[in-house]
This record gives sequence, C-alpha cells and structure tokens, in this order.
Amino acid sequence: MSHETYELKAEAREKVGKGSAREIRRNGKVPAVIYGEKQPPLAIALSYKDIFYKIHGGGFKTTVAIIDVNGQKIRVLPKDYQLDPVKDFPMHVDFLRVGEHSLVTVNVPVHFLNEDASPGIKRGGVLNIVRHDIELQVPADQIPDAIEIDLKGLKIGDIIHISSVKLPKNVELTITDRDFTVATIAAPAVLTEAEEAGVTEEELVEAKEAEAEAEAEAEGDETAAEGEEGAAKE
Repeated sequence: MSHETYELKAEAREKVGKGSAREIRRNGKVPAVIYGEKQPPLAIALSYKDIFYKIHGGGFKTTVAIIDVNGQKIRVLPKDYQLDPVKDFPMHVDFLRVGEHSLVTVNVPVHFLNEDASPGIKRGGVLNIVRHDIELQVPADQIPDAIEIDLKGLKIGDIIHISSVKLPKNVELTITDRDFTVATIAAPAVLTEAEEAGVTEEELVEAKEAEAEAEAEAEGDETAAEGEEGAAKE
C-alpha cells in the first residue's frame, strides 16, 4: 500500500496572483491551493524545505497527506506541482481534498522484478518500457506504492499486456476499452546468428558442419543415381 500519511504545516493566504506568489517564494515558502469536495479553493503557503524533500523523496503524488492550516487539519492528495525549469525547485502545488473513502484517479509507477530471471534479457534482449506508470482509480487510503511486474521466464519478443498484470485489491483501470501494452522484451540492435538461433557458437558450428555433410551425401547419392540411370540407358 501507499506510504504512511504525513502532516504538513501551512498558512492561509489572503492574497493570490503572480505578485503574491513571488513574495511568498522570496520568504522561503511555496504557494499552493487546496480544492475539491465541493468546497471553495483554499490558497495556502507551505515550507519550501518540507515540500522540496517530499516531492523529490518519491511517492509524492500517491500518498495522502494531512495539511494543518492554522489549526484546521485537511486530508489531501497531491495532484500536481510545478518546478522551476532551470533550478528544479518547487514553484506551486495543487492538492485535492479527499475523504476517508474517496475514490481518486492516480498514476501509479510500474516496477519490474527479476530481470536476471528473464531468458530474453540474459540473451541480450532489452526491456522496452511502454508505460512507466498506469492510471488507476482506487480508494484514497489504498493507493499502492507501485504495480509490480515479474519478468521471470520472459523471452525476446514477449509482450506484457495489462491483462496479464495482477492488480491489487480494489484497484480499477481507467482505460478499459483495450488491452494496452505495458512493456516488451525487444531484440538487441544486433544479434549474432547463434543468438538468433538460440544456441551457442559451438553448437551453431556443429550444426552447420552436419548440414554440410548431409548436403554432400545427398549430392553423392544424386550423382550415383544419375550414373546408374545413364548405364541403364546404354
């Protein structure tokens, strides 16, 4: 399940707009807004340090938080954030109010397990990830940390469709009209002839020698047959 709920301290903001947001950032805080649950949006300011470490610590958008706004505790789920394109520090955060049993739509990351147990990857195949996360509808208090996919036994050319992925309990896909691809085991850019045949170089040489001997024997038999046929005609 998702990371444990954490709490953030915040201050309510009376002013909104670009000028107000810039002033908040100059004071070492991050402007944010809480919306949803049929209530008016609430503009707040959060500690820069708290938000920075939460965003870059992983699982930020899949973990429910409690925001203490001047003593009022609000249960939320981070929905979006903006980072400075150059310095990568948080510029703004959007939070969605959630009830204890609210259904939320979230993008949950995909984790791949047992790459070393995949024959395809052992042969030089490449794990081609089509979807790094999957959009799900799930109760707010049951958001999984990740969707795990086992690569054990998968060969080059195998395709992992969403229908073959085991989802946690109470989790539903938002895309239900097609069996979309999550990942494939793709062939490397260049495979040796032996790798393509799925054998060792030694086995390939032996097979080619046996094939050459068989062809030579076949040619000898054909020549002998032609000689016998010519003799019969004489």
